[in-house]
Amino acid sequence: MIELHDSLSGQRQPLKTLEPDHVRLYVCGVTAYDYCHLGHARVMIVFDMFVRYLRAMGWRVTYVRNVTDIDDKIIKRANETGDTPEAIAERFTRFMREDEAALGLTAPSAEPTATGHVDQIIAMIERLIDNGAAYAGDNGDVYYDVSTFDNYGALSGRRLADLRAGERIAVNEAKTDPLDFVLWKAAKPEEPSWDSPWGPGRPGWHIECSAMSTYCLGASFDIHGGGLDLQFPHHENEIAQSESATGQRYVTTWMHNGFVTVDDEKMSKSLGNFLTIRDVLARYDAETVRYFVLSTHYRSPLAYNADAMDAATSALSRLYTALRDVAPGDGQSDVADGFEARFTDAMADDLNTPAAIAVLFEMARDCQRLKQEDAQTAGVIAARLRTLAGRIGLLEQSPQAFLQGQAGEGDLSAETIEAMLQARREARSDKNFARADEIRDELTAQGIVLEDGPDGTLWRRS
Repeated sequence: MIELHDSLSGQRQPLKTLEPDHVRLYVCGVTAYDYCHLGHARVMIVFDMFVRYLRAMGWRVTYVRNVTDIDDKIIKRANETGDTPEAIAERFTRFMREDEAALGLTAPSAEPTATGHVDQIIAMIERLIDNGAAYAGDNGDVYYDVSTFDNYGALSGRRLADLRAGERIAVNEAKTDPLDFVLWKAAKPEEPSWDSPWGPGRPGWHIECSAMSTYCLGASFDIHGGGLDLQFPHHENEIAQSESATGQRYVTTWMHNGFVTVDDEKMSKSLGNFLTIRDVLARYDAETVRYFVLSTHYRSPLAYNADAMDAATSALSRLYTALRDVAPGDGQSDVADGFEARFTDAMADDLNTPAAIAVLFEMARDCQRLKQEDAQTAGVIAARLRTLAGRIGLLEQSPQAFLQGQAGEGDLSAETIEAMLQARREARSDKNFARADEIRDELTAQGIVLEDGPDGTLWRRS
């Protein structure tokens, strides 16, 4: 049984689904106006891990993640570049998918867009007006009336009175309460717009997720996820407008992953520490990025720095080194079964990937130790190690592919390294040990680690 921390109740609760053995999951995706950054990568990897694990454990999963393809930020970028908002959204959605592929992520079951669901958005707004939870302002905008929802603020732990403190309605603002939020924005000159009962306009940001999620998954569904920064006001507003429109509980469990910091500061463009996925993948293997993300519990802050990434590379190298030169076995092993039980317990504990990864390292240690003593048991443990790691998207490369990697700019090519190793073997055969040591030192200086063994010399990049 998997237990998850529910952000709404603040409590752990067993994963219970509305339909047996079927998890319906919605995750807030990107606004397509810029390259995806490391914060997006964390959301993508965390929920990709969750979906992979659920499916590996026999669950059927419908995974929906939206794309916001019309928004103030998209329009602003279009005005800055001279492109159309549609071109901006299409370009950065394409870049997002390229980043996902580079990270090795599983595609969502559905990827709805705001512009593709304007009819559903309008229909939901009409229901909210009919239910007395929304109103049309005299400026052509439509607003949700926060005062009509008794539980507003429950997700973020905020009270209406506290939220209103210090707030005021701006001059010419059509809202009746400063906390009311826009559902439909009246058209402005040269902006994209759609016809509606309230005149030409476009959707507000919050309403689109409610309309798309309920359209794809039903009025009530199992899990809604996203970054902690979306808890208020976005997810708070989603709950209010969705339940006001449908009269049903919107989501059973809310999951939020923690913030990403860069050198101990929250990542932001204003601080100049904004890292795109492409920036990170230019320096590190995609699996290293995944390991780095999963080595911290999804709800905890994630601190990015060079030392942490180098440590992730070294850690994965240890796991792959344990798998190298071991023939996977298909026999039974009480030891392997015990490791699997502990791994499963860790994942059942609110997806405790750090604890699960610790089990993988114990398996790697035993596998390494048994290579010479008991090759058959080592093979069984190695096979189980790959199976368990694969459930969270790790150890899916061959050991050689990861350990020897791709040569970066200025790095020695694999062909050059093999030629130097051949020269070293010849020097040793000629008893020219000084030359053999020189070659080893040259390779070490280039970040190449040599491992001499009875069957020859293996190498990997440090």
